[in-house]
Order: sequence, then C-alpha cells, then structure tokens
Amino acid sequence: MRKTLAIFALAAAVATTPLIGQGMQLPGQKDASRVTAGTYKTDPGHSLIGWEVNHFGFNDYFGIFGDVAGTLTIDPANPNAAKVDVTIPVAKVTTASAGLTSHLLRAGKDGGKPDFFGPAPADARFVSTKVVASGMTAKITGNLTLNGVTKEVTLDAEFTGAGANPFNKKETIGFEADTTIKRSDFGIAYGLPVISDEVELDISVAFEKQ
Repeated sequence: MRKTLAIFALAAAVATTPLIGQGMQLPGQKDASRVTAGTYKTDPGHSLIGWEVNHFGFNDYFGIFGDVAGTLTIDPANPNAAKVDVTIPVAKVTTASAGLTSHLLRAGKDGGKPDFFGPAPADARFVSTKVVASGMTAKITGNLTLNGVTKEVTLDAEFTGAGANPFNKKETIGFEADTTIKRSDFGIAYGLPVISDEVELDISVAFEKQ
C-alpha cells in the first residue's frame, strides 16, 4: 500500500512541481536534529491517507483521502509530549473507479442508511491522547471519529524527513504511519463478511512550521 501512495504522490509532484535540478541534495533529510520546536500545520496538497480492504477473498482494492488538514505541536527535547489533531474530508474520497467512488457516496435507498459514507459525510478526525517515541518511530494513540462514532486507535508512526521547503521556505516535517481499524466499529457494515471488516490505513503527512 505504501508503494501505491508513493506512486500517487510522485505523479502529483511531477504534474505540479518544476524539476529542481539534477544533483541537488533533497531538501528533506531523515535527520531529527533538523526538527525545531513549535506548531506545524499540514501541507494538504502533500498529505494522504490510503485505505485498503479485501474484496470477496480475491484481491485487495484501495482508495485515498487527500487534503488532510490539522496541526502538530512538537518539541524534539520531549517528543512524548507531541500533540496531533488532523481532519480528513471523507466527502473527497478518491478511487480509480468512478462507479466505486459513486457507491461510497451514494444515498441510502428510500431514505434508508447508506451502504458506506453517504452523499454528505462529516469529516473524520484524529486527536492524539498519548505518544510513545523511540528513536525515529513512535506509537501514537488517539481518538478517531468517523461516521459519527469515536474509537481509540494506535498509529505506528515513523519520522521520514525534515528540512526547508525550497519554494515557500517553511520548515517541514514528514511522517508516515499505519494502522488497521474495523469499519463495523464505525457503523459501516455493508457487504460483511465478503468485503473485509478490517481496513488498513496508510498515512503520509507533511507538516509546515507556522
């Protein structure tokens, strides 16, 4: 799944960003000493949450939530005190199939409950409650609100790079994380069990210092 996100991110970068020049060092480096204390906001154009479910036991299919918004407060001298609060616009869910995307956002029949998110889903939100850091990785526990239901989840996160964005000059920090949730916990039970209850989430977020 992480390879899939990387392909999407690369395609977006090629489409929207001029080439910087061959031989130039990458602006972001996996060097924790580059991280400075403060409050950061997401770079929505470069923050993605991928999801993956199994279909009928044949194969996995997946989609993406983009335009992730939110904040990170961090002090490298005390990483366990970090706070994360991000919002995910469920209504902007994207898949490679127009039919699947339409089904995810389809209203329920005759005013009934939709199969998945429905036509006007509320944003999802993750708010951290505990961070346990260890070197370049951390376990981030928090409350995920999705489809009107709030459950505790834990993300396995990894620091992936820090440095100055060469275009807007803002200090930027990158993280990747993953977790698995059960969609039935959030009231989304359509197609169980032939469409898997377990949903793998693969998260890639860039935060810019304010």
